[in-house]
Amino acid sequence: MKVGVVTFPGTLDDRDAQRAVRLAGHEPVALWHRDHDLQGVDAIVLPGGFSYGDYLRCGAIAALSPIMTEVVDAAGKGMPVLGICNGFQMLTEAGLLPGGLVRNATGLFVRRDQRLTVERTTTAWTNGFEPGQEIVIPLKNGEGRFVSTKAELERIEGEGLVAFRYAGRNPNGSMDDIAGVSNAAGNVVGLMPHPEHAVELGFGPDTSARMRSGLDGLTIFALALESVAA
Repeated sequence: MKVGVVTFPGTLDDRDAQRAVRLAGHEPVALWHRDHDLQGVDAIVLPGGFSYGDYLRCGAIAALSPIMTEVVDAAGKGMPVLGICNGFQMLTEAGLLPGGLVRNATGLFVRRDQRLTVERTTTAWTNGFEPGQEIVIPLKNGEGRFVSTKAELERIEGEGLVAFRYAGRNPNGSMDDIAGVSNAAGNVVGLMPHPEHAVELGFGPDTSARMRSGLDGLTIFALALESVAA
């Protein structure tokens, strides 16, 4: 599959996401935020970093970039779209995902290997996991606290839109320990932790038995996309 990775001014992890796609056996395609051409890609990744305008509200200005018009349209037609960290923030700001992301409850930037529980396994990006499976994905954010209104949170939980939940200590105060959500169709997923940093042994989480294989992120980019391609 051809997987587009969008770069915005301030994006930090676009090259890492491209590398993850390549290690997963697919072809990464670099996309620029000012373009309207998705170059015939089969899926899209909005990587993490600090996009321009984040000082106003994370992802709010980037969500208005020209290419986001195409991303919203493609998502509406069923194309798989993954938003990671800042990309997750863009997806909520663009209205593709429910809720929003705000400053961590502690007011501190958090960086650590984070345990997650996979909640919904019927999305384009999580179907390589078993329901309730625990994985380890690196986390690094200062504004990763998931919030929503009470009514919206009830809808998210009631419709099973939680894709990932923090296991153990909640790192940022997210409501209901939510680390990632999906849209109803399951083709759009956003998560705060960075799966692109858990795709190669020695370059991600601790590979001891306690931290599993250190390759949990690769499952998101490999098995999930293979099933979509099939």
